[in-house]
Amino acid sequence: MRPEIVVAADVRCETGEGVFWDAETQALWFVDIPVGRLYRLNDGTLHHWDMGEPLGCLAIDRAGNPVVALKHDIVRLDLSTGGRVLLARPETDRPHNRFNDGAVDRQGRFWAGTMKMGQPAERTGAFYRIDADHRVTRFWDGTFTTNGIAFSPDGRTMYLSDSNPEVRTIWACEYDTDTGTPGERRVFFDTRAVAGRPDGATVDADGCYWMAGVGGWQLLRITPKGAIDRIVDMPCERPSRPWFGGRNLDILYVTSIGAGLSSGTEARQPHAGALFAVHGLGVTGLPYPRFCG
Repeated sequence: MRPEIVVAADVRCETGEGVFWDAETQALWFVDIPVGRLYRLNDGTLHHWDMGEPLGCLAIDRAGNPVVALKHDIVRLDLSTGGRVLLARPETDRPHNRFNDGAVDRQGRFWAGTMKMGQPAERTGAFYRIDADHRVTRFWDGTFTTNGIAFSPDGRTMYLSDSNPEVRTIWACEYDTDTGTPGERRVFFDTRAVAGRPDGATVDADGCYWMAGVGGWQLLRITPKGAIDRIVDMPCERPSRPWFGGRNLDILYVTSIGAGLSSGTEARQPHAGALFAVHGLGVTGLPYPRFCG
């Protein structure tokens, strides 16, 4: 049976990203990176807040406040007052970078990666772990486009990727859940074998990795052994991040990119940049942890 794909929010993001489902509030969060707009969808109502600068990704803390990775800063937001509390600024020496993809591990640590803005691309990005006390640790320095952060159901495997066309690789590594320390990474999946490059990702309850194939019109489900299990064709060229949500965690929400479409494809993807919902996959996701800080 083919899944049903519908438009959940026709927002036409320039770069929709960062989508995740907060089970405690039954709300879906996502961002439009270059516009700097934060979205929350719940009970069919879409709310938004403008940050005034690029916004890469976010988490929700234990009190229900958004913790966002802005252009350079990681801050806690008070949406009722607009107040911001600076938690970390790890790249004071890299003014041309911005934050990009992020995710929370099973223990509540927030991971977020950076990348250079504009062209030419350079290996100035890195992945950062933000702990409960807001200490920041840098990993895998020298990355082009940080992406694909996700964790296995038991939390003992970490996934990450680099979307750059020269690399387009997903890695996996053992992950120490006590310390939040990743081990040596190994190639998990080389996307040169498929149409799209690796963008945002999530892991389902079976431990399979769902990759948004940006530029390839597809989502891929990849088994823990690195084999393609399923391909879902999308009505947009540049899907950017999938995430399971809904009361039963059985709806796969997918952000997309509305900018930079291939010439002549616009008529085929009138909703590029929208938030999509994929129903009927027969697969469920996992509850998403809140940030422990």
